[in-house]
Amino acid sequence: MPHLRQDHERGIRILTLDSPHNRNALSTGLVAELHEALAAADKAPDTRAVLLNHTGSTFCAGADLTEKSPTGPRALTQLLRTVVESTKPVVACVTGHVRAGGLGLLAACDIAVAGPKATFAFTEARLGLAPAVISLTVLPRIPAADAARYYLTGEVFDTAEAVRMGLVSAGLEALDGILDGLRAASPQGLAESKRLISAAVLRGFDRDAEAYAEQSARLFASAEAAEGIRAFLERREPQWVL
Repeated sequence: MPHLRQDHERGIRILTLDSPHNRNALSTGLVAELHEALAAADKAPDTRAVLLNHTGSTFCAGADLTEKSPTGPRALTQLLRTVVESTKPVVACVTGHVRAGGLGLLAACDIAVAGPKATFAFTEARLGLAPAVISLTVLPRIPAADAARYYLTGEVFDTAEAVRMGLVSAGLEALDGILDGLRAASPQGLAESKRLISAAVLRGFDRDAEAYAEQSARLFASAEAAEGIRAFLERREPQWVL
């Protein structure tokens, strides 16, 4: 079954994460479909921008921990780079929860709006992991003090806090105005403006992507992460909780 639904509305290519059975987790199937759809949208002359939407109560839960061979860190790195490198602006619309790797996808988008029921959390440290690959898109967006607090504690925060720290651009009510603004801009103007916005982030990919992917792979292969993931799937606390 497809994990992604595609629509088109007045120059906006709408990509809807449609895998509610696993909370739109970044399964190998979803990552492949997203990569293909984004590449196609980038080449489409009738597409002015991409809107990344979702079904269900979760925008994206991060890695699909139920897969025997979860999406590898290099595949995730390439997906995030595809979003950043796209010549078409990518807008995320969040009305539910975003966790772990899903925050990397959110941060890769040029603009993000979120509703009042949205919640966010970097949960990796609680699983024996670290938000390594997604740091390529998250750390350029948020202040160091906020990264320290939420990376280390795994606390859940709301839309107002996400807007304050720069992870989300605005509330959901701003979406229509944002899309109309993108429709009013020229294709060349958008592409060249996005080139300016993404240049520093792409330099970070060139510098750090391989090291972060290696760190992620090492952590996923560790005994501590195995316990953390097993505890998550069994709905219990891992052994290290005090």
